[in-house]
Amino acid sequence: MPKIHPMAVVERGAELADDVVVGAFAWIGPHVRLGNGCVVHHHAQIDGHTRVGEANEFFPNSIIGCISQDLKYRGGPCPIIIGSGNRFRENCTVHIGTEDGGGETRIGSDNLIMVGAHIAHDCIIGSHCILANNVMLAGHVVVEDNVVISGGAASHHFVTFGKHSFVGGLTAITRDVPPFMVVEGNPCLIRSVNRNGLRRRGYSDEQIEPLKTAYRLLFKDTTPWITQAVELEKQYPNHPDIQTLLTFLRASMSGKFGRAREALRGRLTRTEEEEEHPHATGN
Repeated sequence: MPKIHPMAVVERGAELADDVVVGAFAWIGPHVRLGNGCVVHHHAQIDGHTRVGEANEFFPNSIIGCISQDLKYRGGPCPIIIGSGNRFRENCTVHIGTEDGGGETRIGSDNLIMVGAHIAHDCIIGSHCILANNVMLAGHVVVEDNVVISGGAASHHFVTFGKHSFVGGLTAITRDVPPFMVVEGNPCLIRSVNRNGLRRRGYSDEQIEPLKTAYRLLFKDTTPWITQAVELEKQYPNHPDIQTLLTFLRASMSGKFGRAREALRGRLTRTEEEEEHPHATGN
């Protein structure tokens, strides 16, 4: 049986695995499902049609599953789907999706969502990411795997954070963040390859070297990046990370305002979201 403090509220209809722990003054809504090993600390709140995997931890005053702040939301049962092993620290908020924005908010596994961070409606968060204190993600943002966003950074709607990228503190992100790169400043600029982050993920110096070349050609040289992309592909034909980077940049350039997903505004469906970013489903 779940261990539920007598001063907690678990609404009729909620489904809790046998070893879930719920602290005092926590509140669990009637459509919530919590997997094995989840811990809901005192004063945490989980509402909405929220489906949670195993071993997630919700710290005091975290609020998961409130309705969207998007005024276009029409009251539908738009879910939040959360993977396993995530930590939601104090005062962070995660909002449900909207009918016109894909229909759900999704968070993968093994993420750290730190104090006061906000994940808005219809966001898709991958796995092994860190959102530091007071990070603000607007609606429809995608954060791919292994991304670190430092404290106080804020993103525009429809921004994509490429995998293994790093964003400096207090940065205002209005354009897509290329994978493998460090972005920071005001205005934000691409500063370098995320060498430290890549090494922590097991990249060797030999694996990082092609990305350093890509950074010099694409972001430091004054030659148009499309011309440099041809040169880069000649140097590293079929290199998977180079192809990932170039594919990402081409998508951003074919979108609007430097945001690939901006072209999807007003016409997203849940199926299109899943096809666009199948690796960030939290399944």
